[in-house]
Amino acid sequence: MDPFEFFFSFYGLLLGFSVAELVGGFARLLHERRTVRFGYLTPLLALFVAIDIASFWNQAWVIFRPAPYNYALLIVGLAVASTFYVAATQVFPRELKPGEDLDDHFWARKRLVLLSVMGANLLIAALFVGLISLNGEFAKLRLGPGFWVGTPLFMVLTLAAALARRRWIVTTALVVLLAYQTWQILGSAKALIDKGGWLLTGG
Repeated sequence: MDPFEFFFSFYGLLLGFSVAELVGGFARLLHERRTVRFGYLTPLLALFVAIDIASFWNQAWVIFRPAPYNYALLIVGLAVASTFYVAATQVFPRELKPGEDLDDHFWARKRLVLLSVMGANLLIAALFVGLISLNGEFAKLRLGPGFWVGTPLFMVLTLAAALARRRWIVTTALVVLLAYQTWQILGSAKALIDKGGWLLTGG
């Protein structure tokens, strides 16, 4: 087992718990869909958090795969994954009561969820920028507008959705954030297609 495999066995497990919380909450919601008001805000929030967690799996491969085993990095992983787990547990109600409106739950919990997601992203962004500055790679990397524009935009929109009280502002911020995430996903899919996919037979 190499250092990354050891690190990810811990980090990935905690992120997996977060995904399980989101999927389990959505499953409970589907089970009670005839007795509660579904709305669209909570599903938007759940989708945003789920995709962001998936992006952290990708970031772990990019940032932590070359890293040596280090106790401090294990604690960073604990902080990030635990923050996501807390956020994931707040997206859906633990118990759904007949006649409950999920929008009420959204407005009560969205600040904690979104600020937690923002905090996890800030921690990883700080680690990434600090690392490439420390090891001299800052001048070598061509990060491009996707990082320099996309990262601040992500933070501003997440903060706006967390703190705003007007429905249209929160909805717009979440929709734009999901559009940004979709753009990143499509970019990765295009890169995969451009490379011709991968061999299934090993030939």
